[in-house]
This record gives sequence, C-alpha cells and structure tokens, in this order.
Amino acid sequence: MRTKTLKKNSKITSPSKPVLRYAPFWSRALGFITDIFMIGLPIALLMMILFGYDQMHTAGGMDVIVHNEKALAHPPNPLVSLTQLSLFMIVTVMLWHKGGQTPGKKLARIRVVDVRTGGNAPYWKLILRFIGYFISLITLIGFFIGVLRRDKRTLHDLLSGTAVVRA
Repeated sequence: MRTKTLKKNSKITSPSKPVLRYAPFWSRALGFITDIFMIGLPIALLMMILFGYDQMHTAGGMDVIVHNEKALAHPPNPLVSLTQLSLFMIVTVMLWHKGGQTPGKKLARIRVVDVRTGGNAPYWKLILRFIGYFISLITLIGFFIGVLRRDKRTLHDLLSGTAVVRA
C-alpha cells in the first residue's frame, strides 16, 4: 500500500516550455525604427569621420537597386557600405546576446529570446536573425507574417528560432 502512494506522489515532471508573452507588431516596429536611429546614426557619423564627408553624399543601396541617376553619378564605396553594415550587425547582435535588448527594444519594453529556452539566444541564432531581416525586407511579407500568427513571430524569428517577448 505504501508503494502505491509513493508512486502516485512521485510524478516525474518534464522540463516545461517557458511561458512567453509575445510582443505585438507595433511595439516591435517602434523598437526597430528607434534602433535604426540610435545605433545607425552614431555608426554613420563614425563612417563620415573615418572615410570623409563626401561619402555621405554618395548613392545609397536603393539608388543602386533601382538604377537611379545618382547611383551612376556618385556610386557608393563598397568598403564604406560593408563596414557600416558590419558595425551595425556587431553592435546589434552583441546587445541582443547580452540582455536581449537594443536601445529601441528597451524603449518598447521588449526583448529577443531563444524560443526554446526563453533565455538569451546564442550568437549564431542572432546572426541568422540579423541576416533574416534582409530576407524579410526583400519580401516585405516577412515583417507582416507576425500580424497573422498567434505567436507574433516574423520570418526572421522563424528562420533563427528566436522570439520577441515583452520584457
């Protein structure tokens, strides 16, 4: 009789998936736009200091894609573009890894987490998430998938195994 009561009371509990409160679309958009300014602007100023003021008047990426006249007259310097993009990725990924938040996400009270553990995601997932931003940008639908999903995860979240949750 005692063995039966012990068996009833000693249920083996499996590690449960953390309960995540997913961030809504507008909080994510606010964080993203704020990060473009708060991270991108200092990096752009640094590029201007390192490569000269004239580099700020060259064509942008969209000018090259749409074959604008500005792209033909003042083509962008690939070294400056790659340096700027690399710095933006390094800063963003490090902030995501350290505390799950960039300045914009902190303002919006949201953070990036690993969807399986609910904790900080590893670097490789965060780099994949950053690259996924461009896939979402090219398709445009990638950003809006989150509006249709219950868990609010966008294309870059799905590709990287991350989620944006309320802090």
